Amino acid sequence: MGRLRHWAWNALRPVDPARSIKAALQALVIASVMITTLLVLIAFHSKTGIRVITIFSIIASLLITQIVATNLTAPLREMTAVARAMARGDYSRRVAGVRRDEVGELAETFNRMAADLEAVDHHRKELVANVSHELRTPIAALRAVLENVVDGVSEPDPETMRLALRQTERLGKLVSQLLDLSRLDSGAVLLDAKRFEVWPYLSAVLKTAGLGMGGTHASGTRFRPRADVPMHLDVFPPELVAYADGERLHQVVANLVDNAVKHSPPGGRVTVRARSGPTPGSLDLEVRDEGPGIPEADRDRVFERFHRGSRPGRDGGTGLGLAIARWAVDLHGGRIEVAESPRGCRIHVTLPGKPSGQR
Repeated sequence: MGRLRHWAWNALRPVDPARSIKAALQALVIASVMITTLLVLIAFHSKTGIRVITIFSIIASLLITQIVATNLTAPLREMTAVARAMARGDYSRRVAGVRRDEVGELAETFNRMAADLEAVDHHRKELVANVSHELRTPIAALRAVLENVVDGVSEPDPETMRLALRQTERLGKLVSQLLDLSRLDSGAVLLDAKRFEVWPYLSAVLKTAGLGMGGTHASGTRFRPRADVPMHLDVFPPELVAYADGERLHQVVANLVDNAVKHSPPGGRVTVRARSGPTPGSLDLEVRDEGPGIPEADRDRVFERFHRGSRPGRDGGTGLGLAIARWAVDLHGGRIEVAESPRGCRIHVTLPGKPSGQR
């Protein structure tokens, strides 16, 4: 019954003046003809002259046409005003009093476009503000160190130079992450997925990340490991093979482990666990720490750009690492989420493996 009613509702649209401009114009013509005919009949049965009747019929037709035209074009005039406001940078305006006809559908689409542009503009302003803040902090710290050295307040000893190097590394890491996000937005990154052995790959990623062994971070900056946080790699079976883009997966693992180490207490262990997924080449990956965990209210937002959440830790970071990890996982068509854990934080990553039809 409901389907029949829906079909009848759509079938009657072409003849419904409230939902079709064509039907409204047809109704206008019919109304004008009927009024003219009625006035002519009145003229035949009365002493009123045909000229007077003609003038009255023209006036009536013009009035009806004016009313209908004003009603039909009101949303178009409002859209013009809103578009001019948007050209001046005001994206908060919307088209009100939306009709049910084709012009109303255009107005609804226009409102959705305005809402999208407002969201993009808000995101752009937020991004500029966050990037400015993130760049200002290490630059101010580096400037203070160098000014102290130039003014003779501090000696250019190894400890002072290490402090300056640390701020330079922070700047390099932020710039590298912003470049990754720029490639994300432009859609310029393509996957180069291949089969690989999981154990040696993850072992090499941890070594390259410098965790407990020194080395280079995935962003290209030097990483200072925490010797008080032991690492554990758990891969089963040991000969496990998966299918993914090695460089993009490197970003995922390095950023997740980096985040886990930052929030681990002294002596807290970080575990990277890998298992086979349900389909050939798929991979279930987990990174666990023994830190304070992520509050439930923040679990849906930790993968947003510049979102640091309320989890206490040693370093707030830039709020970009988890956003980049989600981007890399999304490129694979996989899933990343904060999983339930009795202790600490557990990030669960699922990669689908080789698409069907590929060799």
